[in-house]
Amino acid sequence: MAMERSEVEIVKPRNDKREYRRIVLPNSLEVCLISDPDTDKAAASMNVDVGSFCDPEGLEGLAHFLEHMLFYASEKYPVEDSYSKFIAEHGGTTNAFTSSENTNFFFDVNADCLEEALDRFAQFFIKPLMSADATIREIKAVDSEHQKNLLTDVWRINQLEKHLSSRDHPYHKFSTGSWETLEVRPKAKGLDTRLELLKFYENNYSANLMQLVVYAKENLDVIQSLVESKFVAVRNISRNPFDFSGNPCPSEHLQILVKAVPIKDCHKLKIFWPITPGMHHYKEGPCGYLSHLIGHEGEGSLFSVLKKLGWAISLVAGEEERSYAFSFFYTIIELTDAGQEHIEEIVGLLFKYIKLLQDSGVQKWIFDELVAIRETGFHYKDKIPPIHYALDVALNMQLYPPEDWLVGSSVPSKFSPDTIQKILNELTPSNVRIFCQSKKFEGCTNLTEPWYGTQFAVEKLDIMTLEKWVEKAPDVNLSLPKENVFIPTDLSLKNVQEKVRYPRMLRKSPFSRLWYKPDTNFFTPKAYIRIDFNCPESKHSPEASVLTEMFTRLVMDYLNEYAYDADVAGLSYGIKHTDTGFEIICVGYNHKMRILLDKIISKIDDFEVRPDRFSVIKESLQKEYENYKFHPPYRQAMYYCSLLLEEHSWPWSEELEVLQHLEPNHLLQFTPRLLGKTHLECYISGNIEPKEAESTVEHIEEVLFKASNSPSKQLFPSQHATKRIVKLQDGLRYYYAVEGSNPSDENSSIVNYIQVHQDDMKMNVKLQLVALVAKQPAFHQLRSIEQLGYIALLRQRNDHGVHGLQFIIQSTVKDPSYLDARVNAFLGTFESTLYEMSDDEFKSNVNALIDLKLEKHKNLREEAAFFWKEISDGTLLFDRKESEVGALRELKKEELVEFFNSHVKFDAPQRRNLSVQVYGGLHQMEYKHAIDNLPPGSCQITDIFSFRRSRPLYGSFRAGQTRPEKI
Repeated sequence: MAMERSEVEIVKPRNDKREYRRIVLPNSLEVCLISDPDTDKAAASMNVDVGSFCDPEGLEGLAHFLEHMLFYASEKYPVEDSYSKFIAEHGGTTNAFTSSENTNFFFDVNADCLEEALDRFAQFFIKPLMSADATIREIKAVDSEHQKNLLTDVWRINQLEKHLSSRDHPYHKFSTGSWETLEVRPKAKGLDTRLELLKFYENNYSANLMQLVVYAKENLDVIQSLVESKFVAVRNISRNPFDFSGNPCPSEHLQILVKAVPIKDCHKLKIFWPITPGMHHYKEGPCGYLSHLIGHEGEGSLFSVLKKLGWAISLVAGEEERSYAFSFFYTIIELTDAGQEHIEEIVGLLFKYIKLLQDSGVQKWIFDELVAIRETGFHYKDKIPPIHYALDVALNMQLYPPEDWLVGSSVPSKFSPDTIQKILNELTPSNVRIFCQSKKFEGCTNLTEPWYGTQFAVEKLDIMTLEKWVEKAPDVNLSLPKENVFIPTDLSLKNVQEKVRYPRMLRKSPFSRLWYKPDTNFFTPKAYIRIDFNCPESKHSPEASVLTEMFTRLVMDYLNEYAYDADVAGLSYGIKHTDTGFEIICVGYNHKMRILLDKIISKIDDFEVRPDRFSVIKESLQKEYENYKFHPPYRQAMYYCSLLLEEHSWPWSEELEVLQHLEPNHLLQFTPRLLGKTHLECYISGNIEPKEAESTVEHIEEVLFKASNSPSKQLFPSQHATKRIVKLQDGLRYYYAVEGSNPSDENSSIVNYIQVHQDDMKMNVKLQLVALVAKQPAFHQLRSIEQLGYIALLRQRNDHGVHGLQFIIQSTVKDPSYLDARVNAFLGTFESTLYEMSDDEFKSNVNALIDLKLEKHKNLREEAAFFWKEISDGTLLFDRKESEVGALRELKKEELVEFFNSHVKFDAPQRRNLSVQVYGGLHQMEYKHAIDNLPPGSCQITDIFSFRRSRPLYGSFRAGQTRPEKI
């Protein structure tokens, strides 16, 4: 069979300068080539139409296990982990996932390194090696992944939904795999898992069931030649596509109310229906239309009504399971305590809203409005990293014809009332499944889901019962949404006079500073506004911290009904509590951004405390604090690490204690103090002219500072709140051991943190280079070889300009003191890696890091995040990338080795080390031993706050708004 080149025109955004081509190789592998001359990164994604639904009976998780195994080695590249090592050393990342009907493998790499990366990647699908030794190790890795998920409600409830379905449909299966399913049970049946794995690969991985995307800077002909040479050897056995048609939820699994006990304290209600898959009608967009209406949050919406009744915290609606075989339409509602007592009425109100949609008929103006929003979104879509773009396109290739690979189902193009009505007609009481999670069901269940151990009960509902729920639902004013006034109509680009690369201070007053950067890179009708309120009152005590959090959540709550349309129309916003006060962020189309921002400022200026909403927000926040104890141990370790290092950070237990006693009058008294003294740090960028930016800040000052009844006054220079970091002692090893907060969680964890220096160009690049070179070997040694746990990471850490490294490991197989010892052992072996590094290898690693640093920002958000960190930290080094590249070009290998020997290796004289150890349920004996037996050369921390008070602090770059060396 000759190579086929398709001349079909792939629909792309009108501003997209990239070129696309579809080809089909002689082995029937379908490929999408993407040429982007401006890219710094190349990427590829291979989608294989084989997923967990294909697992053989009695080998649950085999497809997922195969995904893991393909990373190890190949006949052409037999050195274990060489693929991942090559990618990491050339500025890239790798990943993969297994879903129901497909497995996807993807990577990115510095643009000049694509050819070898692609050759290594292609071997996954040509001649992989799956050794017996690697098989056992990776079964343990899959089991560790499963152990990580065991106490996670999302995984537990998802499996419960599958459990309550037809045993004859693959939807019913357990998909992740575990030691039990991949080792114990097969062995008991006389099966060799490795042989079954090889058989599964040979019988199912076929080129005709694969879709490949390659994203590169070269022209299409060059990319095509490269792909042909690398992938033509992928075997094609002309495997018939898998067929998963059939109803996973026959009548015995419909009209049911399932009551399940979650791990976390929450009340969640999911009402869903099996429906005709939206994929059959993706150009008509029936599920998009219905989810827009049922999930709406504006006036008259279901959520607005539930919120006013005090019954709901959030609501989302939509279609799940993107498949041609089957699908569900869902509505998920997070309930308050009061809402949990009114589940029947809430279900009744949902059916009332569906009845309203039936009675109103399909509205063309709503469909047209949605199309307008989505067309604008498609044509002005932000560029995203190539690795994510390649993945998105590869997934679309499995589902859509070539012309729609980019647009997918995001922009419906045919108005078909009958199609929308058909799906609406399926949302009936006779077709419904209702799942409710609540701790209140403890002791009221009689069944256990076998894979995760979720306790649950099932009630069969008849039509008469559901009709009674509709009758008892409150008589409220439900209505269709009004016209969306936030849809942008002016998408013109402003005339930028300055071709600047960095922000400049456009305006300064006693009340604020304004940093401004016009869009000179992306040329989209979008803007980014960030207003940081520096409020010293916000951080004085746990009570002040909690009240500031309550304030920001209530402002968001009050704005929701008004501003929801802005979010739908591509103009998002957020008001968030920060370390030094709170901030407002607006990002999206600039045309009506000022209207939204002015409304936000008005809500802050006129802030009031509504007791009913205060009560709901307090309840929600209290549950979040109480659920901290259910966080996975690695997150607990990271929390304790931050608590030990950050001045003026308060433990969640103290904030919870304070919260329980707070009443509306406390917030009423606190808010004038919070806003009474503040300074605004402002950043405005994008499609906004300087005068617009200035007038925006001037208006905020007029409202908050200058009017006769303004709430705020100027903040004196001495009052600026900063965040300072504890300085560890040279040559000393601190450790903090603590029991995990959830006794049922068998996982333990460590964060081994090595604090190195405060922001300095030469030191920065040395640390970054060590991290680049060590990252993949650390993962391979600690996770793949030693099998310490699924989570085994080496990361850089930057706390407000204080830089370091941290190892993060979570494990059931070993206790934290052992994990800590293995980290130090790794650093011992890595020392020789640095010594033995050739000059060519050193140069290659330096060049890879330079390429990473010179990578261009993909979109306005990414650019703004980079510059804002400089402003927020007070470092103001907007040319940081170029300066660090300069430092890298001068760096010598000897300097890197000396840096490692002085600051990083286990016995380094200037090493500053903190080991945070969280002991899980399996390691209680080891915990007792750890607190009674001090490791040699270590300093045990028994009281976090005594430790913090005893240590000096790094200076803040925000002190006086200048860098220390310039003071």
